[in-house]
Amino acid sequence: GHFNPTKYFVEEVVTGVDETDLHRTWIKVVATRNTRERSSRLENMCRRIWHLARKKKQEVPSDEQWIEGPPREAKWWYSTFHTVTAMVGAGVLGLPSAMAHLGGPGVVVMVLSWFVTLNSMWQMIQLHECVPGVRFDRYYDLGKHAFGPKLGPWIVLPQQLIVQVGCDIVYMVTGGACLKQFMEMACTNCTRLRQSYWICIFGSTHFFLSQLPNFNSVAGVSLAAAIMSLSYSTIAWVGSLSRGRVEDVSYAYKKTSPADSVFRVFNALGQISFAYAGHAVALEIQATIPSTPEVPSKVPMWKGAFMAYVINALCYFPVAFIGYWTFGQDVTDNVLQSLQRPSWLIAAANLMVVVHVIGSYQVYAMPVFDLLERMMVKRLKFPPGISLRLLVRSAYVAFTLFIGVTFPFFADLLGFFGGFGFTPTSYFLPSIIWLTLKKPRRFSRSWLINWVSKMDLKISFTFSFECAYNRNYLACIIIGVSIMLASTIGGFRNIIVDSSNY
Repeated sequence: GHFNPTKYFVEEVVTGVDETDLHRTWIKVVATRNTRERSSRLENMCRRIWHLARKKKQEVPSDEQWIEGPPREAKWWYSTFHTVTAMVGAGVLGLPSAMAHLGGPGVVVMVLSWFVTLNSMWQMIQLHECVPGVRFDRYYDLGKHAFGPKLGPWIVLPQQLIVQVGCDIVYMVTGGACLKQFMEMACTNCTRLRQSYWICIFGSTHFFLSQLPNFNSVAGVSLAAAIMSLSYSTIAWVGSLSRGRVEDVSYAYKKTSPADSVFRVFNALGQISFAYAGHAVALEIQATIPSTPEVPSKVPMWKGAFMAYVINALCYFPVAFIGYWTFGQDVTDNVLQSLQRPSWLIAAANLMVVVHVIGSYQVYAMPVFDLLERMMVKRLKFPPGISLRLLVRSAYVAFTLFIGVTFPFFADLLGFFGGFGFTPTSYFLPSIIWLTLKKPRRFSRSWLINWVSKMDLKISFTFSFECAYNRNYLACIIIGVSIMLASTIGGFRNIIVDSSNY
């Protein structure tokens, strides 16, 4: 009753604002009897104070402003094409191959994965500003808040880096392979080069594009990539549909050794996980959107993300199901390689893939650039500037290029990274953090949805750390961890087998 918010906030935080208006708002909060309404009014008041403080802080120039956070100038549709670029990537072309190994159950896995990851995306967006006046601009910032400053980074950061670096490696391989196929179709008389050379040619473009400073600066590249993803996905399924089922098509499982069949199934689960990888950069994308007390950032971000998921469904399901229907068990790792005619259209589709993965690479690389540059400045006392950006980003591009040239196995990389990093960050970590921070009532709708999502075929080690003390779910944890590990081992084993023949 004696607490004076005007004196506390105004003098210590935002000196010079309208004290009368602020005090009037506090009186309304105190006078409200309904607990939920009082909490809502207090939250809105804190948001207003925070925005005033932030505005005042921005008026003071800082030598380290470049590491304080991203410029928040993006529109809601920015989040749409950034998310589409991040998710509808190289993985969509490998979905028919995953269906060939999974068969009928693959339909259930595809549909269930779409709904589960849509729910976890919604959770990520809601948690971005779960603390009034604070925005968690990075995945590991939210992890530190949920699990503590010591445990949080170790849970979130390694898995997020696996996703981001893994995507960039796969996109190096995809870009080089599609560029190679485009040139072979466009110029049949030209001297054919090995795929490793094409990967190097593709990677050379990123030495220049990586010097763009932040997400907003790659908005044009990301928009072009999103358009290309929808275009080549349409070409893939329309081309398959117009061709019709190939002669003597078979939908039976491939006849290989039992061990190889099992590993291929596990690898297929990882391929589907790879297709839903946008969560690793969701908070970084939302951080570019402005937020006000009247329209918090979660409103435009969710609008853009839902639109991205609609586009995602229009790309994923037709390509996966029609591609499998057309070629059956003989579909290649990249469905475009199974389509040979009309050659000009398939060549154009491959070129679209190249343009798309150029943008996707940058979307996943930007958070890594930010992390590395902050580490160089804060820990190694490296002076910020163009020289730092040139050194760090060029080294990262060179690293992903080297790994891509060394292990250019598209489907195997999808399975390995999909099981090891993409499954936790897209399927389970958001639900774990939601349960940790929101603490929904047991057996409520939110509680049930999050627990059901954790039992969706795959699970992460983080889930076992969080829930191993609850013996009722120990069996589910063991099964889930086993399947996640199996998909990772399946992809790793296939990489080793294919490397012996490379």
